Amino acid sequence: MTQPVVAEPAHAKAAGIPARDWIKGSALGLLTVLLLAGSAELAARILFPAKSGTGAGEDCMVLHDGTGNVKGIPHCVVWEKPLEGELSDYRFNSSGYRNDSDFAPKQPGTYRIVVLGTSMATGLRVPQEKTFSALLPAELSRRTGRKVEVYNLGLPWRSPEAIAQHMKEAVALQPDLVLWAITPKDVWNKSWVVPTFEAPARGPNATIWSRIRAAMAPDALWARLSKDVSQLRTVTMLRHYLYASPSLYVPSSLKGGDYDDEFLQSKSTPGWLRQLAAFDSSAASVAAQCREAGIPFAAVLIPDRTQVALVAMMADRPDDLDPYKLDNDLRSIITSHGGTYIDILPDFRTLPNPQMDYMAVDGHPNAAAHAEIAQFLTGQLADKVSAERTAVPRPQAALRQGH
Repeated sequence: MTQPVVAEPAHAKAAGIPARDWIKGSALGLLTVLLLAGSAELAARILFPAKSGTGAGEDCMVLHDGTGNVKGIPHCVVWEKPLEGELSDYRFNSSGYRNDSDFAPKQPGTYRIVVLGTSMATGLRVPQEKTFSALLPAELSRRTGRKVEVYNLGLPWRSPEAIAQHMKEAVALQPDLVLWAITPKDVWNKSWVVPTFEAPARGPNATIWSRIRAAMAPDALWARLSKDVSQLRTVTMLRHYLYASPSLYVPSSLKGGDYDDEFLQSKSTPGWLRQLAAFDSSAASVAAQCREAGIPFAAVLIPDRTQVALVAMMADRPDDLDPYKLDNDLRSIITSHGGTYIDILPDFRTLPNPQMDYMAVDGHPNAAAHAEIAQFLTGQLADKVSAERTAVPRPQAALRQGH
């Protein structure tokens, strides 16, 4: 009777390794890889924990109401634990903004600042009491001896046009200063479409078999695999530590498909000039409404992580990139409309590796960055807060020129 022959791998034959031993060795190698990967994921989950049962700051916002405008939900409270940050609370007042208390009539002798802006002004992913808007009153009061209060009207995904449309809310608060915290994305975001998740279509022709085939398509499988891998804590941990180096982070960021680096280009492109023109129109509207109400208007650029990393690179910075390009563009726009431009970008040069104070994957400033921003703003606003408010503000130059 003929015995069956078990074929051995060619390289096993060449090495004289029995098939059984080769299979055992391969299984042991695979098990070792899985154990190492599991250990790395376990370590990453310890270093970057996420608290189950929490939501996100966006849970206190109406992102899609048919108007294309984002609104806060009055009296909403939610807790969030981002992978790269600490447990953060979001408390929205009766007006639907992230503030610890309701807006009230201004008391005599109080200097009131109303902050406008998007996610960085809101302080997304940071505990409420550690945002620069929450830190600024105490810092300014300590420096000036005056009672200072800051009302935060920031909400993510509000376009410059939408901010201009909501100026009546800011004016009604009778502030002594309207401060617009601008981010690069506020200017170069071309579409301003609020992100959403759409359910798969279930039309009459969408049979179970067709949906299975669509889910098993190579591009769908690859997209699902890429998404699953990107959500591993190990990936978050690697990005966090690898992106700590500006020389590694900047090229990776600029190659990202969702990152528009036009605002960093030394030479303005036609597309960037169109974006600036659109922003200029909104800035003119904000400035005009402040001027009509007799309220001083100021703006400050809150840089993103790539921008501060470029500032930190100094001599190693690529010749075709200028992190101060947007800074200069905004100064020109704001001062042309009679506003004050507060320039804090050069202050980031005084910090060692300032990009480390931003969340490497999420991109938002962390609590350390918010504290630094509050200090930078205090240094430039202290004299303005100390002075008495004039009846009709005069056009002012930038508080700091050049870089």
